[in-house]
Amino acid sequence: MSGLLKQLDSDETSRRKNFPACRDRIFMAHAAVTAVPQVAVNAMNAFNDASATGELDYAEVLIKRMDLVRASAAALIECDTSEIALLGPTSLGLSLVANGLSWQHGDEIITYLDDYPANVYPWKQLEKKGVKVVYLHPREIGEITPELVRDAITPRTRLLALASSHFLSGYRLDMEAVGELAKEREVLFCLDAIQTAGAFPTPAKHVDFLSADSHKWMLGPMTAGIFHVARHRQEMLEPSLLGAWNVKSPHFIAQDTVDFEPGGRRYEPGVLNAQGLVGMQASIDLLTGIGIDTVAARLLDLKAMLCAGLDELEFNILGPRSGSAASGITSFTDKSSPRRIEKLCDSLARRGIVSSFRHGRDGIPYIRFSPHFYNTPAEISQVLSVIREAGT
Repeated sequence: MSGLLKQLDSDETSRRKNFPACRDRIFMAHAAVTAVPQVAVNAMNAFNDASATGELDYAEVLIKRMDLVRASAAALIECDTSEIALLGPTSLGLSLVANGLSWQHGDEIITYLDDYPANVYPWKQLEKKGVKVVYLHPREIGEITPELVRDAITPRTRLLALASSHFLSGYRLDMEAVGELAKEREVLFCLDAIQTAGAFPTPAKHVDFLSADSHKWMLGPMTAGIFHVARHRQEMLEPSLLGAWNVKSPHFIAQDTVDFEPGGRRYEPGVLNAQGLVGMQASIDLLTGIGIDTVAARLLDLKAMLCAGLDELEFNILGPRSGSAASGITSFTDKSSPRRIEKLCDSLARRGIVSSFRHGRDGIPYIRFSPHFYNTPAEISQVLSVIREAGT
């Protein structure tokens, strides 16, 4: 365990200072909209204060300052800074892929209907262009295996559009195996990475395109995110949003030709959400400073505690509990009494425990817990105690 994690577990005053969400509640919903840590709040406040006093040189901010953000984002997903565009939300990046590739009638896209809708609708819309959307049918919710993907690929497959982790079951994709499969079959690979970036290693070397907003596991604000396009795919992916920022416009004078800026900037059509992005950078630097492998190990330790307690209470847990397919998401239900889950979610909220209430396609309700590294074993024990009391 890293020094910071030991400090968090032993020094409650420091933990509450650095993570304000835990001052009067137990925040267990990072797979939804995260609670932003103090370091990110400080960075955004400093930016806004400078904006209010007119101290900012926006030419400096939009180039040099954003390049520093780009570098932090590239370090997180292990790629070159020239492959990063600073865009959120996740659906924007996915839509840029859908709208920026040249499609032929009969091309096929492999995806999963029960993924989060942001990773379904951009591909579904392409059916109007004659593209065939092929849906995977796993045995369990979100269980997308390399074998399942391999069996779905045909000579007409153009793109794999998959999520790095399922938002409900927490089943984590074997990105390396699927990436190797895509290269072997000469198929493009687009990753919705929002449910692993910041929580588990999510190296961009395995994909052609990647999109992730920071407002979940990256501990950043909403609409600040990462859009990655591999360098060798940037000429293939035509920018579908154009403006004065991504098309070269010397002295802000429009030209009679469209000449894109180099690297990831070609996908940034206008001014950026700069204050949000500096907050995102502060949170990313916090995470990479700890080490994503360390964060991931911590999340699996917390998950093991949760699952053991929920087993004792005879709940039905969805998805893998350990190993390479497990994530920081733990969803559970009571199949014999679904109404009990809704009541329990209300009880948790009244006790200051923040969770997510979700449904499967079959209508079964789930409570989803998604703690982050700063949550403690003591908090997990307290959550389980509240659940136990609510059931008596």
